[in-house]
Amino acid sequence: MRVVDLVIGVGWLVFWLYWLTASTTAKPGQGNWVRFAGFRVGIVVVVLLVLRLKLVKGHELITKDPVLWGVGLAIWALGLGLAVWARVYIGRNWGMPMSKKEDPELVTTGPYRTIRHPIYTGILLGFIGTTVAVSLYWLIAVVVIGGYFIYSAFVEERNMTKLFPSAYPEYKHSTKMLVPFVF
Repeated sequence: MRVVDLVIGVGWLVFWLYWLTASTTAKPGQGNWVRFAGFRVGIVVVVLLVLRLKLVKGHELITKDPVLWGVGLAIWALGLGLAVWARVYIGRNWGMPMSKKEDPELVTTGPYRTIRHPIYTGILLGFIGTTVAVSLYWLIAVVVIGGYFIYSAFVEERNMTKLFPSAYPEYKHSTKMLVPFVF
């Protein structure tokens, strides 16, 4: 096993352990997406591990260039750092995608000052960095999770507009959904 694989693997493990621990402080939520979230994440992880362990025959897609390892590690660290920073700022208002919270608050500080969904952006950057540094097999996760996060962001935008009819449209106008200054 290469050092880059170990660093990213352990890093993701620490990230998800933090994420699960931090979720215990969130306000109670409602919605069907909250149920069986661990099962959905588990399916994605098992599929990726099967692909990574080459149980599925295919082309060699493992990154071998040390420059790409460094670039991928930097993108990965930036992404997970952004996700954690956003999680700290959203505090007890955090929830599974598309869930609704009791007594919701509109958070517009920290990373939310420029990006409306910085947790999605950070996790996607983490997967993109993993793809660049480790293997193109992770591109599957980027596409699947990216599609899910974009769909979730649009659903959440509708919900937030209903919850904060006077404040959210102004906030939406002054920020970008996922990519600062772009989208």
